[in-house]
Amino acid sequence: MKITVLGSGTSQGVPVIGCDCDVCQSNNEKDYRRRCSILIEKGNTNIVIDTGPDFREQMLRAKVKQLDAVLFTHEHKDHVAGLDDIRAFNFMNKGKEMEVYATPRVQKALKREFEYVFAENKYPGVPEIHLNNLGDDIFTVDDITIQPINVMHYKLPVKCFRVDDFAYVTDANFISKEEKQKLIGLDVLILNALRREPHISHFSLEEALDLIRELKPRMAYLTHISHLLGKHDDVEQELPKNVRIAYDGLGFST
Repeated sequence: MKITVLGSGTSQGVPVIGCDCDVCQSNNEKDYRRRCSILIEKGNTNIVIDTGPDFREQMLRAKVKQLDAVLFTHEHKDHVAGLDDIRAFNFMNKGKEMEVYATPRVQKALKREFEYVFAENKYPGVPEIHLNNLGDDIFTVDDITIQPINVMHYKLPVKCFRVDDFAYVTDANFISKEEKQKLIGLDVLILNALRREPHISHFSLEEALDLIRELKPRMAYLTHISHLLGKHDDVEQELPKNVRIAYDGLGFST
């Protein structure tokens, strides 16, 4: 199984519009962060978790020519705004619907934000989508078996996912004891760590490191990074050997 980090930035991305801080002015490509998303490839199956505003650019950059399903963690715009661009995959697959997995609450938001996609009388060329209910049960998309994990993004429930010995947890600042059990025995964990200071809806760097020590994955990567965390290379020097900062384009196999 191969994982590609398509985007590792927070909702504003990095650089932030109009910001003159050292991070936003950095010449290091690893400090350029598109909105959060990952690609999972296993066997003949490709899935993406979240389609943020940078989805089109991410697909082009990663040279993705096949996409079998999209999984949504939650309905915030930095995770869903690029949904319209899945129509490219409809065209490549002769009109085949894209399988989209989302909770009923997120489906309601998608129908509101992309009303034209779900209209009774559709305009020609709009995305073709088949909605699948996402609950707590393990499910399979062709070659990929997925365990949903429930986390809290302040007061908003968010779905995160485990596939084999890999897990992806974004937009969280609380995970219950029961749900943490689903994150034991990981080879690789990707976990959000917004900034150094505490935040109302995201893990801070210290909180993320505490959780990593508790869960004990072999390797962990931090994502959903704000410009307030610091430059990629500087922060990496502070981290334990088994923790690194994710960056756009990072790829690894498990």
